Amino acid sequence: MLIINADDWGRESETTNRILECTLLGSVSSASAMVFMEDSQRAADLALERGIDTGLHLNFTTPFSAPIARQALVDHHARVSRFLLGNPLCKVIYHPGLSNSFEYLVSAQLEEYQRIFHAAPSRVDGHHHMHLCANVLFGGLLPAGTIARRNFSFHPGEKSGMNRAYRRFTDGILAKRHRLTDYFFSLPPLEPVARLERIFGTADHSVVELETHPINPEEHLFLTGGGVRRFTKNLPIARRFTLRASASQIQ
Repeated sequence: MLIINADDWGRESETTNRILECTLLGSVSSASAMVFMEDSQRAADLALERGIDTGLHLNFTTPFSAPIARQALVDHHARVSRFLLGNPLCKVIYHPGLSNSFEYLVSAQLEEYQRIFHAAPSRVDGHHHMHLCANVLFGGLLPAGTIARRNFSFHPGEKSGMNRAYRRFTDGILAKRHRLTDYFFSLPPLEPVARLERIFGTADHSVVELETHPINPEEHLFLTGGGVRRFTKNLPIARRFTLRASASQIQ
């Protein structure tokens, strides 16, 4: 199964519109929605009207752009953002002094998603993949039983042994409480062609999530100009983000 998921639904109108275009063309399966952003409400209304499958795209690093009455939300976000963006290694460090801020932000975004989409999210991932940061992962802040986005998948030789071991470790923690795809890749880079052929070939026998950002011109053209169809061939693109029962193994 090949799931092509577009991130940042609702971030701003152009991003939403491009994802919508790809979804209507059938080149995108689903979208990850941001809340408390300038286009969040319109995007939610569109998703409900058009039947677009969405999940929650937790945001700890990009300022909320919608008018927000709760100063506490802004303050907690600022503290967490400063920490996570301070150093690339901060993502893997558990900060006990920010545990309340992380919990507040996750809870607030889950509640806002439910308010505007009229249902709790069945899957959760993170803007800049920060749903995998230590405070969220080891704090067990993601709703149990939801589909969660795993770490990027790499083949032997693409990353160091320590890097791959850490990814397997954190994916193992995720798998205890959540359902995962078998593999997770990013659509770019689009070259070399052999990379994409290998990814699409993997979906012949496994459940693969392919992340895309159609706001990027190169990805948008690939998804709307027929590029994706050259690789899928007889493999259909999933119409929604769904997992078969066995899609929980750790790679």
